Amino acid sequence: MTDDLAANRPGDSLLPQLKGAPTWLNRQMMRLWRQSDDSDSWRKGVAGERIAGAKLDRLKRRGWHPLHSIPLPSGADIDHLLIGPGGVFCLNTKYFRNARVWVGDSAVKVNGGRGHPYVRNSRHEGSRASAVLTRACGFPVKVAPVLVFVSAANIAVAQSLGDVKVIKDREISSFRRQVGVLRPEEIEFVYAVARDRRTWLSS
Repeated sequence: MTDDLAANRPGDSLLPQLKGAPTWLNRQMMRLWRQSDDSDSWRKGVAGERIAGAKLDRLKRRGWHPLHSIPLPSGADIDHLLIGPGGVFCLNTKYFRNARVWVGDSAVKVNGGRGHPYVRNSRHEGSRASAVLTRACGFPVKVAPVLVFVSAANIAVAQSLGDVKVIKDREISSFRRQVGVLRPEEIEFVYAVARDRRTWLSS
């Protein structure tokens, strides 16, 4: 295992959950018999992170540095961290193909279903990443939380939600227009710190 997190691919942290998962044929049989298959959610998670990750990687030519699957000591992870001219962003990716998504101040509903704590989780991840990078860099590093919905048909966001950015995966390219927050030398320094696995060990 390397300490350089730049070697991580999108979705890498979810792959262990798929070890020993049912084969395609077994999954079809389970659906036929209406048995639950928890591995489906992990597969969708990997697919969503890879779609978003590929689009984040295209921002490299614009001076941005994406990192993927950042492991945390608690066993959790940060899906993506984006560092560049417009600042530092912590991206939490959710894959809901052709779904209607409603995002409130603290919860997310998909196709009118029960609420999910994705907004709260994104806030927590952003605050945690900011604290870690501020301590390791020796100067304040603000990390803005972002919720990315991959392949969603429609997203409605409560007007009162102001601290978590909510976007579709196709809007990831808009980061290239964000500038004026970090100087080139600051970008490289924060990136060097963030890509080191040891930075996150005490988070």
